[in-house]
Amino acid sequence: MDIQQYMQTVGRQARAASRAAARADTNQKNRALVAIAAAIRRDAAALLAANGEDLTAARAAGLEPALLDRLTLTEKGVAAMAEGVEQVAALPDPVGEIADVKFRPSGIQVGKMRVPLGVIGIIYEARPNVTADAAALCLKSGNAAILRGGSEAIRSNRAIAACVREGLAAAGLPDTVVQVIDTTDRAAVGELITMREFVDVIVPRGGKGLISRLLAESRVPMIQHLDGNCHVYLDDAADAAKALKIVENAKTQRYGTCNTAESLLVARSRAAELLPPVAAMLTAKGVEIRGCAETQALVKEAKAATEEDYYTEFLAPIISVKVVGGLDEAIAHINQYSSHHTDAIVSENYTAAMRFLREVDSSSVMINASTRFADGFEYGLGAEIGISTDKIHARGPVGLEGLTSQKWIVLGDGNVRG
Repeated sequence: MDIQQYMQTVGRQARAASRAAARADTNQKNRALVAIAAAIRRDAAALLAANGEDLTAARAAGLEPALLDRLTLTEKGVAAMAEGVEQVAALPDPVGEIADVKFRPSGIQVGKMRVPLGVIGIIYEARPNVTADAAALCLKSGNAAILRGGSEAIRSNRAIAACVREGLAAAGLPDTVVQVIDTTDRAAVGELITMREFVDVIVPRGGKGLISRLLAESRVPMIQHLDGNCHVYLDDAADAAKALKIVENAKTQRYGTCNTAESLLVARSRAAELLPPVAAMLTAKGVEIRGCAETQALVKEAKAATEEDYYTEFLAPIISVKVVGGLDEAIAHINQYSSHHTDAIVSENYTAAMRFLREVDSSSVMINASTRFADGFEYGLGAEIGISTDKIHARGPVGLEGLTSQKWIVLGDGNVRG
């Protein structure tokens, strides 16, 4: 296969298909989405079989446990994938929405209309569910999509792509509205991220290695986050029961996700009370604790934390712990060491909680809730294309609105400028 020629063809087809997607009305897009979800449910056994082949190959290749976890599809996961597509169908269509219309002294009306971005290239590793999520969100927001999944999920992605094509055909839309790159050659990524004439934005979903490469090489604008070093801070006014429950969920529900807590901060005034039971829970679940000197004094199992540990997204049963002087030190620590993804405070003090919300510079900031809620599905977006830690265009979980922009519109009645 000539990769450059193949990708140029994919790009041209996507650009043409983006015009059909932008023209499609809400009913047509929803018909396609409902048909995609039905095909996923009907073909659940085939999807699981394809995923089983991917998992066998991945284990033989020595894929890391965190990536195996992301790669794995279950019956529940397939059902959730279909439900996510249906939820996107049920969401309001943002395309064509007109807002902020105001009369000007000249007699014209000026406002903004929400429009698709055009062609979205999505590059992701291991997660086959992204194929369905990305297809649904791009389609509902009136965009064409070029999806390049990881080589380890190629069989799963092909099976899901067949369901997507079936749904597009059922609604009378070109099957090139969503194209899944059918090669594992890494050169395809190099082509995709430099095709400015065909691709309007790149959304990477993967590890630091992938995103670092794209940051260095991409000529197309990106919506991305580099990693997820998320914090939970147990404040001076933390409720002990809430603290234990939130840390347990934030750290141990799943280890391989970007919204898993990797760092725990504890106010010094409460450390002797709060830290031992939290540490006992973590240790019982097999989590390695790497802490400061004060943490080690309170938790005999704790190992000494290095400076690097406080910057690290472990994606494993490891957590860094630091005892801090209070809210000011906690906020300063988070703003220095976090990846600006998701950070939470456990506190019954309204003033402290509001300060944390205002001053922590992250895409999601939470009070008395697990960081695991930082997710498009949980935020009511139906599904998400990714999570952005950028500050321009989109921030946090990116759903339908994040895949659109606004253009100025002017309404007149023969008006001319004097």
